Amino acid sequence: MIGRMTGAAARGLFVALLVLLPALLLPGVAADSTQISVLVALLAAFLTFVEYNSNFPSIVEFRDAPPFNRLRFVSLFATVLLLSLILRGATEPTLLTGALTSLGTIIGNAVDFPYSPVRLVVLMLHETASPELVATVRTSAGLAYLISLVAMTAFLILVRLMNWPARQGIFNVWVNLPLFDPTVGGDVVYRLQRDARVNIALGFLLPFIIPALVKAAADLIDPITLENPQTLIWTLSAWAFLPASMIMRGLAMGKVADMIEDKRRRAYADADTPFQPA
Repeated sequence: MIGRMTGAAARGLFVALLVLLPALLLPGVAADSTQISVLVALLAAFLTFVEYNSNFPSIVEFRDAPPFNRLRFVSLFATVLLLSLILRGATEPTLLTGALTSLGTIIGNAVDFPYSPVRLVVLMLHETASPELVATVRTSAGLAYLISLVAMTAFLILVRLMNWPARQGIFNVWVNLPLFDPTVGGDVVYRLQRDARVNIALGFLLPFIIPALVKAAADLIDPITLENPQTLIWTLSAWAFLPASMIMRGLAMGKVADMIEDKRRRAYADADTPFQPA
């Protein structure tokens, strides 16, 4: 019990730190913005503590199948941290911020080709956006997209080469998929495979769809402005993290479906094996 509570508290602190990173690193943040960040951080930390301190799962998937959630958190934390440092370097440059900006510029220019996700994000900006803002968005988007690709590749290696999550021992579907009801309609394997395909397809399409939808809706509602550093950080972090998270979820559900199907196959084979007397 004490170990579970300690782990839940540590996770809550890390989540709170993630929410507070832009407010802590960016210079000249308004007091109202800082207060809102602190309030959101406290709420996120409390919800995380309650979720991981409970014996019964509620919404967090693959809670007992590390390092799925750890890998997602590390990728989001790295994205927010690096983007915050890059934007901090615009007013308070250091060797670290300069190196990150140079790296992000190289990556952003390399992936900024026609119809690429980064190009669509740049085109999402208003026509009157300054060249400095365009360069910052391209640099940040390129770096955020690279981090998401690295996270997906790492998880794919865990699934395909390191046999996640079977290497952890017994996999409890109810604990790790609390929102999935295996008793509702249809075969469990078919539903898991279908959800896996849907998640992977949406994950691949979202980096292209989100900028297009924002651009199309700009004439009807006030478009998202990325001139505010915190807005830029969280918008690009979500743009890169959500599709990667959906693809990882799809890979995980597909792996669970394969495990259930393999277990069924072995059970049927054992049932068909004739009894051999000693």
